[in-house]
Amino acid sequence: MNRFLLKSFSENPRSKIQNLKWGGLFRIVVVLTACGAAAEAQQPKKVSRIGYLSAFDPATESTGVEAIRQALRELGYIEGQNIVIEYRYAEGKVDRAAQLAAELVRLTI
Repeated sequence: MNRFLLKSFSENPRSKIQNLKWGGLFRIVVVLTACGAAAEAQQPKKVSRIGYLSAFDPATESTGVEAIRQALRELGYIEGQNIVIEYRYAEGKVDRAAQLAAELVRLTI
């Protein structure tokens, strides 16, 4: 009786093993594809950085700054998405300009 049970459960064992191998291989391919797509989607975009230094205060420069933003938008740059503008204002204190310029240069890209 044991032989009968073994035969019924072990009919074509190679086929079962092959099916398990193909199933496992299919799962691995799906996981690697999903991981690859996720890794590709997470690549950081290159973000350009502009340093804007003015001897005046922000209120005085607001029209000039908006004109620069508009010109950049016309070229396809959107502040906060593919470009960052670092603003520094000396507010009429000319001796601060050198310090602010050095600060802009030290910013990491």
